[in-house]
Amino acid sequence: MCRRISALASLALLSVCLTGCRKDEIVTYRLVKDPAPAASPAAATTPAPATPGLDTSDRTMANTAVATASGPGLAWDAPASWTAGPERPMRKATFLIGSGSPQTELAITAFPGDVGGNLANVNRWRQQLSLAPISEAELGASLKHMDVGPLHIDYIEIAGAGTPPASRVLGALVPYAGSTWFFKLTGPADTVAREQPAFLAFLRTLRPAG
Repeated sequence: MCRRISALASLALLSVCLTGCRKDEIVTYRLVKDPAPAASPAAATTPAPATPGLDTSDRTMANTAVATASGPGLAWDAPASWTAGPERPMRKATFLIGSGSPQTELAITAFPGDVGGNLANVNRWRQQLSLAPISEAELGASLKHMDVGPLHIDYIEIAGAGTPPASRVLGALVPYAGSTWFFKLTGPADTVAREQPAFLAFLRTLRPAG
């Protein structure tokens, strides 16, 4: 009996000692923060060149000379009744014609190369008027030609769907110095038809800038 009490007393003493030791022990944890992922370098971007402004100091004609990124540009004389429009992305110039709604406008753009060729570009204009594409043979029958100085100009008239057509396009394609220039007059069919002589006269003023 005494041995049993002695053994129990020893175990109790050992438990007290261990408990005391645990109370005195300090456990330290060190938290390591995951490093932030390296920021990916921003993609290099080249700002688009500003669209050249229009010289409207001449009240009778708007004389403009612009240059493409790959070569010399073209100059022209616009009729006094056309108003120089605001600068727009990807355009060399814009002219507004009349005050009807929708607005009739001439958009001038230029891109390197042939931009797919005449057939692809004419069919793109036709698609904008909800028309089916035409074939190479049909293009040959519709496309007209004009030589102005060193420039060879192809131009076409496209009437939109419907009777009478709600809209019409007069478009000209001018290859020059490794680029293709596009002159697209778009608007209500009657207004565009009325402006056709002025548009053709405008094309005859095209010339290399400078």
